[in-house]
Amino acid sequence: MKLCRWGKNGYEKPGMIDSQGMLRDLSGMLSNIDQDTISPKGLARLRKIRPESLPLIKTEPRFGVPYTGITKFVAIGLNYSDHAAESGLPVPSEPVVFMKATTSISGPNDDVVQPRGSIKLDWEVELGVVIGTKAQYVPEEKALEHVAGYCIVNDVSERSFQMATSQWDKGKGCDTFGPIGPWLVTTDEIPNPQTLEMWLDVNTERMQTGNTRTMIFSVARIVSHLSQYMTLMPGDIITTGTPPGVGMGKKPEPVWLKPGDVMTLGIQGLGEQRQRVVAYIGK
Repeated sequence: MKLCRWGKNGYEKPGMIDSQGMLRDLSGMLSNIDQDTISPKGLARLRKIRPESLPLIKTEPRFGVPYTGITKFVAIGLNYSDHAAESGLPVPSEPVVFMKATTSISGPNDDVVQPRGSIKLDWEVELGVVIGTKAQYVPEEKALEHVAGYCIVNDVSERSFQMATSQWDKGKGCDTFGPIGPWLVTTDEIPNPQTLEMWLDVNTERMQTGNTRTMIFSVARIVSHLSQYMTLMPGDIITTGTPPGVGMGKKPEPVWLKPGDVMTLGIQGLGEQRQRVVAYIGK
């Protein structure tokens, strides 16, 4: 299933994407898509619904974050060896873990705001992993049983903030630095998360091309690893690292985003995102 939330920010309705890629209105069946909805029982109930039986949305509304109730936004750094190389950093011996602030979360096509003082704004297309059942001390071979589905994440980054200290969080957690969506695609449609093509363009120029098969640490390894150090709860999302082609790694000089630039990105089977960069103007 492809689940989504659509409508004006703060007033989103639940939706489902049918076999033809059309948006259907789920609001007659449930009021929201949240942690309970993406639990095994919740998803089993939704699978009984035939998308084509739902009202068709004929307009092109805004897509919001595909579900609510995200209590942790966990991120993995340097999870593709060629990205580590372009960053001038060694390939890690275990997953590099940092957190993105939940206040960074935004819809998949909402504007990305360049924060005050930013001079090195960058992009990262990544596979997002959504937890469906509590995961604590989970062995790798059972880790995917705790996953509800997958989505696209743009791990927007401000490199001058990020590299100012050994802790990356302040360059990763600014407002609008966590576009998620447009869909939450359940695991029955993505049986193997390690075979997905991914890409990102800036102003129609291809910047990133990759495939999740080249991850250093697989989705199962990441979920298992994290569960040894923190309890993963339903609704938590893990963004799993980016392939090469980020602005920081461009030669002969880095390329940084500026107001007016447009990022378009996608992952096989998970849809596409599009964000325009705008300057912070205050309130």
